Amino acid sequence: MFSPQPPTSAPATTTHRAAASGATGPATLTDLLLTAAERHPGAGLRHCRGAAHLGYEVQSYPELLDRARRILAGLRARGLRPQDRIVMVLERSQDFLPTFWAAVLGGFLPCPMAAPAGDPAAFAERLRHVGALLGGPLTVTTAALAGRLPAAEGLSVVALEELEGPQKPEEPAELEEPGEPGQPGQPGQPADLQGAGAADGLHRAAPGDTAVLMLTSGSSGAPKAVMLSHAALLASMAAKNGHQRLTAADTTLNWVSFDHVAALLECHLLPLSTGSSQVHAPASAVLDDPLEFPRLIDRHGVTMTFAPNFLLGLVGAAAGRLADTGESLDLSRLRHVVSGGEAVVVPTGETFLRALAPYGLAPDALWPAFGMTETCAGSVYSRGAFPEADRDAEFAHLGTPVEGLAMRVVDEDGRVLPAGEPGELQLRGPMLTSGYWNDPQATAEAFTADGWFRSGDLGRIDDGRLTLVGRSKDSVIVNGVSYFSHDVESVLERLDGVTPTLVAAFPTRPAGSDTEQLVIAFTPDLPAGDEAGLHRVLTAVRSTVVMHWGFRPALVLPLPAEAFPKTSLGKIQRAHMRRSLEAGAYEPQRRAAAELRERMSGGWTAPEGPVEQVLAGIYGEMFGVDPATVSATASFFDLGGTSLDILRLRAKVAQRLGVAGLEVVTVLTAPTVRSLAARLAGRTGTGAALPATAGAGAGDGTAAGARPYDPVVPLQTTGAKTPLFCVHPGVGEVLVFVGLAAYFAGDRPFHALRARGLADGEKPFATFEQMVDTYVDAIRARQPHGPYALAGYSYGAAVAFEIAKVLQEQGERVDFVGSFNLPPHIKYRMEELDFTETATHLAAFLDLVDAEQAALLPAELRGLPREAQVARLIALAPAGRLAELDLDEEKFAAWAEVADALTDLGRSYEPSGTVRSMSVFVADPLRGTREDWLERELRRWDEHTTEPNRYLAVSGEHHTLMGPRHVASFQAVLRAELDRCMAGADAARAAAAGLRTS
Repeated sequence: MFSPQPPTSAPATTTHRAAASGATGPATLTDLLLTAAERHPGAGLRHCRGAAHLGYEVQSYPELLDRARRILAGLRARGLRPQDRIVMVLERSQDFLPTFWAAVLGGFLPCPMAAPAGDPAAFAERLRHVGALLGGPLTVTTAALAGRLPAAEGLSVVALEELEGPQKPEEPAELEEPGEPGQPGQPGQPADLQGAGAADGLHRAAPGDTAVLMLTSGSSGAPKAVMLSHAALLASMAAKNGHQRLTAADTTLNWVSFDHVAALLECHLLPLSTGSSQVHAPASAVLDDPLEFPRLIDRHGVTMTFAPNFLLGLVGAAAGRLADTGESLDLSRLRHVVSGGEAVVVPTGETFLRALAPYGLAPDALWPAFGMTETCAGSVYSRGAFPEADRDAEFAHLGTPVEGLAMRVVDEDGRVLPAGEPGELQLRGPMLTSGYWNDPQATAEAFTADGWFRSGDLGRIDDGRLTLVGRSKDSVIVNGVSYFSHDVESVLERLDGVTPTLVAAFPTRPAGSDTEQLVIAFTPDLPAGDEAGLHRVLTAVRSTVVMHWGFRPALVLPLPAEAFPKTSLGKIQRAHMRRSLEAGAYEPQRRAAAELRERMSGGWTAPEGPVEQVLAGIYGEMFGVDPATVSATASFFDLGGTSLDILRLRAKVAQRLGVAGLEVVTVLTAPTVRSLAARLAGRTGTGAALPATAGAGAGDGTAAGARPYDPVVPLQTTGAKTPLFCVHPGVGEVLVFVGLAAYFAGDRPFHALRARGLADGEKPFATFEQMVDTYVDAIRARQPHGPYALAGYSYGAAVAFEIAKVLQEQGERVDFVGSFNLPPHIKYRMEELDFTETATHLAAFLDLVDAEQAALLPAELRGLPREAQVARLIALAPAGRLAELDLDEEKFAAWAEVADALTDLGRSYEPSGTVRSMSVFVADPLRGTREDWLERELRRWDEHTTEPNRYLAVSGEHHTLMGPRHVASFQAVLRAELDRCMAGADAARAAAAGLRTS
């Protein structure tokens, strides 16, 4: 508890009051747009196609108003009335902004929501929650996205294309080609600007009415909806501009998606209110190459923009490439870069300014700022004070509040603290939210009895300037996105090997870091001295965070139970643990975990030669370890690489070694530093083809001069237990196993079997028997003698069964044969699948389309030429997912041909013979109930075994049982069953290893 306020001290409260100008301004957002269209018809928006050189589409403010009116007509035609809610899942600015204004003009309540990305199940859960919270809203999206949205009770979906009729011939969207930017549109006379009442067909809201609903937290599955009124938004725009001083001569740049409050308010409503021009670029353009940020500023003559601290760091680190290439930029027109969302690290900001100074960026252009969704985005700015006012600080102070905003700091008892003392930051002013939609409890908790908003941040006020020192809410902010500690902990404590209630997720920020980093501390639930088990759990914790939330924790720390301080009510004191970590209290445990990781990875071998050294550096950078400790034998996957990381690896290899087009299969089959360096030999800096391998030829299904085909992909190589060999599903590829394999680290090796025909020069298998024999030979090359452990996912289950039969005929023991949700009889299913069904199934498997689209598309595609079918499927796919998988039409078509060839082999397959027993993992089927699937189909494995089978229920559906939401629970069931079946074999291997080392 903080010390009581001395009676003689001035309280740490500061207020800036708006000057009474007497001028009459807009009363609602509708007035704001009408005024902009009337007074600034030559200004408007530039919607960038991507990188700066790709050009943009121009839309004047009158044109924005006209398109909003057309969409409004479509919304009203669907029966919407004022105060109806609209969820907007629209990625492009040229789609989002007219739809947003259509909602405002009609008196509806727009609620922006991020498009689905990453875990589809998490998005579905979020969508269902938002649907229930908003009481059955209409969801507006594009036709391309509509089919990808999961079903949610009470939620109806409409494509934007259905809401507005085709554009009139005299009103085409103007396209600006690459070249010098021109004026955004010609002055035009917008319709009905003279009308100020209902006569113009627009809804006339009261200033106090809610205008927008903004969802809190980009990471939580159960967000709140912040209510922002017309009056609050307009007060905020006027107050912001007291600091920013934009005019009609300014141009702003936004690259942030519109579910973030800064994009909509700071970078759209603010410049609209001043008649400024505004540039909107897709986030991918900047995040894929941070140097596009200064290029866009130069290209459009930007005078104001927004950049969180993490982007400042990325730009500062990459700016050397501008000098290397001699690229010329002019940033002299840029007056200020507002930086919010996370603390600005002083050295990071200084590096950013220093790196761009040669291109004309002013030395005081960076403005650290503070704002929340509840404060209408930016509300405190450090205007022109950075870096001079922050020379001796780690984090930049945030400056002074905008006009009309009051802020105070209080102790735990609500008493106002004197200047300089830290406490909870509280705010009050006309730009504050009135609360949360349909959530009176959250609203009551957010405000004090005397009406101040509780920010949840800890700060202090010195000479009227705000500095944040932490958060009273338990969360971590990574790259500007908040992740709540309890969300992370609730998932991790379900992992086997983790003690429930003894998991803590909290932030740390190493000196000089560009963003906060996540620390996971946990107490292992393992026998004393079980190093292999501990290594497995450490890897499982890390992998689960990556798959659920898309970023890697900086530190996973096993601690004894007594290291978790708790309150009298049993709540872990995460802030105390953070202080202990940063004071070095856990250094012995940190070192021990690092040493364990090195031992379990086979020790350290020095990288040799420049290519291995560069790759070791890339691996270290990607996985958060010292590059000097990365061994030449370190595997990309053993270090924690995922399918998402392969994209990052490809980009870094292209940048640092000059090798473009690194294929996914190359990383899969050569994942170590040394093996990948060998594959890249002869290509670095030249882009030349891989060297031919002597002896390759058509005899093994490989074209002459190509690398010999080896089906075995070693996804995880550590652990002393019997290896597991997993056969690919019907699409032939093994990426689906990457996340699962990570949970076997330090436990048992995990090898996947990849179909022939996926690499250049390979021919698909001619017969089912050829495939089985090839896989048997490859397995025995890795493990000459049994007992063996085999499994197959979907189609692969039948292949695994046949492999087991062949090994038995060769006199070998097979102690585990697993079927991941497939019965023995697949012929009937294969006969249902033509090329159209197979290609659509492949697209769904790769998350290019969703399950609903996959069900409807075959009827649309069948009858079209194969090339047209492929083109349609690729057109529906998210660009980011295509980039992640390195897919285009040609590559997808080749993949679909392989899948179709495998399907063709299965059409003649009839199971026969027996193995000793099967372990069948039962998930929800593609159609029908789980109970029928089990009793009528899966139990037919009983006809093909000599001993009883085991049927094990796992969570999820056929396509999702190994996805981000279910893989942690699936792996626990699978590993337990493997341990049961392979107990004897594993014990024998351990004994043999003991004899060899004694």
